[in-house]
Amino acid sequence: MGLLRNPEIRRLAGLYTLLTLAVAAGGLWISAACAAYVLCVCAGAGALFYGFTARRYRRLSALSLQLDQVLHGGDALKEIPDNEGELAVLQSAVCKMTLRLREQAAALEADKTALSHALADISHQLRVPLTTLGLLVPRLCSEDTGREARSRLAAEAGSLLARIQWLIDALLKLSRLESGTVGFKREPVRVSELIARAAAPLEIPMELREQTLWAEVDRDITFTGDFYWSAEAVGNILKNCMEHTPRGGQIRVSAEENPLATEILIADTGPGIAPEDRPHLFERFYKGKDSGDDSAGIGLALSQAIFIRQHGSITAESPAGGGALFRIKVYRGWTDSGRK
Repeated sequence: MGLLRNPEIRRLAGLYTLLTLAVAAGGLWISAACAAYVLCVCAGAGALFYGFTARRYRRLSALSLQLDQVLHGGDALKEIPDNEGELAVLQSAVCKMTLRLREQAAALEADKTALSHALADISHQLRVPLTTLGLLVPRLCSEDTGREARSRLAAEAGSLLARIQWLIDALLKLSRLESGTVGFKREPVRVSELIARAAAPLEIPMELREQTLWAEVDRDITFTGDFYWSAEAVGNILKNCMEHTPRGGQIRVSAEENPLATEILIADTGPGIAPEDRPHLFERFYKGKDSGDDSAGIGLALSQAIFIRQHGSITAESPAGGGALFRIKVYRGWTDSGRK
């Protein structure tokens, strides 16, 4: 009798009973047989109605039970009915909604995990130079430290502060790019001027390493993009090549264009890229097995994010002749959103 717990069913059953009795009383004026016939027909119709209604409510009850299980951490609804009817449409819509909610919950959990890992990586990247600074400051303040040692410690502290500043700036730029809050200019960028701008901060470090930068770029080669952000991206790649090129090595830059894209090639004479590092080379905070202690694993990720937003791409490979080769492509015809 669980069906009668529903107020609308009780009201309908009461009205149907009164109507049946009224019709049977009218038939009784004709004959007792007519009244009995009316009662039998009404009882049969009532039984059929009760059976169909009970079946619909059982399906609703089963759907409610599944939803309750989903709310308490159970599996999503297992089947989407393919039969017709409003109840089937409702059950199908609920199934799709729960599946969609599960997908969103999984995506949120993945974002939460990624954020947790990112915070842990950032914490680790900042902890190392800050710990070193914490050890340097007492020695700088000590009266027993000589002038020469004090100068050396001050230079080391300045280098650590510069590293922290670069790391924070790179993280802020990367977060702005990933959130889509950076507005890229759309203007002609001359590749030869771009390479000169990107390489300028590396002139002294490369000179100290006795490295040579060869740029063979035609002045007429251009692409449409943002000069400042593109110089940032190319500079990070040049810096990566410099760090992995041995003393006395070379870095070569060339460019070409075709009807589809402008391509910039940056090659070094270093040890190349290990096969296990290639799939993860542009991941944030990833450090390959040949990375130095000063590597933060952000520069290449930042470069890729910049060119992706400009309808471009960056790939890395190790040619047969040795070294690493970075291939930058900026395709023609991009919008502010970075898509055609």
